Amino acid sequence: MLAVLCASLLLVAMDATILNVALPSLIEDLDPGAIAQLWIIDVYGLVLGGLLVTTGAVGDRYGRKLLFITGIMVFGVASVVAATAGTTWQLIAGRVLLGIGGAMVMPSTLSLIRNIFTDARERTRAIGIWAAVAGAGAAVGPLVGGVLVEEYGWSAAFWVNVPVVVVTVVAGVWLLPEFKDSGHDRLDYLGAVLSVVGIIALAWGIKHVAKGSPAPADVLVLLGGLLALALFARRQLGLRDPLLDVRLFRNRAFTAAALAILMAMLAIGAALFLLSLWLQYVHGYSPSEAGLRTLPAALAMLAGALLAPWLMERTAVRTIMALGLGAVVAGFLVLALSPEPTAYGYVAVVLVALGLGDGVAMTTASSVLVSAVPAERAGQAGAVSETSYELGVGLGVALLGSIHGAVYASHMAGQPATAAESIGDAYELSLALGGSAGSAVLAAGRAAFDSALTTTAFVCVGIVAVVTALVVWLVPRGFHATGGHH
Repeated sequence: MLAVLCASLLLVAMDATILNVALPSLIEDLDPGAIAQLWIIDVYGLVLGGLLVTTGAVGDRYGRKLLFITGIMVFGVASVVAATAGTTWQLIAGRVLLGIGGAMVMPSTLSLIRNIFTDARERTRAIGIWAAVAGAGAAVGPLVGGVLVEEYGWSAAFWVNVPVVVVTVVAGVWLLPEFKDSGHDRLDYLGAVLSVVGIIALAWGIKHVAKGSPAPADVLVLLGGLLALALFARRQLGLRDPLLDVRLFRNRAFTAAALAILMAMLAIGAALFLLSLWLQYVHGYSPSEAGLRTLPAALAMLAGALLAPWLMERTAVRTIMALGLGAVVAGFLVLALSPEPTAYGYVAVVLVALGLGDGVAMTTASSVLVSAVPAERAGQAGAVSETSYELGVGLGVALLGSIHGAVYASHMAGQPATAAESIGDAYELSLALGGSAGSAVLAAGRAAFDSALTTTAFVCVGIVAVVTALVVWLVPRGFHATGGHH
């Protein structure tokens, strides 16, 4: 049963990052603009994150197995839509549909684990394997994408999902038990709309405000998202059977766990996105070569996730969170302080630190979330965990990708305007110009991208360090994930 759940989770996690190395060939084929490029990458995570609260509640009420099987089937159909895209907008539509399917799959995997593994120690180990697959899937996405893109083109990054979906559906129908609680009230449709609109509008607003010089409409969308989430929280407090029991966030360890997952995935999502482009455009590696060079993050994340259950049996959550997120801070600090032009040796160290820290922090945090709710509300724990996960990846690309883009553009002052939009545009312009003029544009773009990477790494150090301090402060001294206070 765990293998079936993890196989589907691997696909959903990989799709958050699999297009990172496919972007150059995709740009060449579909010619999307700079904003469309960002949306192709991060709309998947934003849609998925926006729907998770609702789908978690649907699974609690109507059956987690039903939600899982339906979601993986939608994911398969969406993969075909994206793979056959002939326009940018069809591809974005396919990514939106993938997000909808993924939103059904992800909370149901964690909630089914909560119901299947009733022993706390077994459950912690199962969550460790689950987190290893989730984290390693995001980290290995660029490698799988690179090999597929180089051999078969960017559409292969979607076609690869289809056979796995077919096998998972058949195995899931046969193996998985159904869990649902008939004691729930009917679904709160207004609350569902508020949660979806609030999360997506918040993410959209942050993405556009982060670019600098935001339009009034961008600020209004951001404020609208905050208002929708405030109304959602107020409404849930007044319901006997809420979509999400927001009182859970009064539990300091629960809140800290959600923050830790958000920050861990924000870090790895941004790093893999930017470093995949850096490997291809600045160092000239092919997609598969670039993907291979991101493998240290996947291996380290796998090791960290499998190490976390052992640590949780021996060490308090506060210490483990500090170690995990502290490793992420250290990784970004290495990247920020590395001499320019940045050498791959430094980047390999960064990827190991980020992967190890993310694996430890995410596994521990997921265990805290799951152990905080009764089995009949496991979908809520899954929703909070996966919302933090997907918003982290999506906001990492959107927020830090936008900051990097703004710094890159400032370094490209004096170069042709089209080359200042993105390193991909600078590369295309250099090919069009040719000769010494093209070489000069590409050299300027590479230097600007590298300098912007250093600046963005310093920003990441500050953000993750502040959140690490907040998480450590929130978690009670002596709190253990499997048994409260020891």
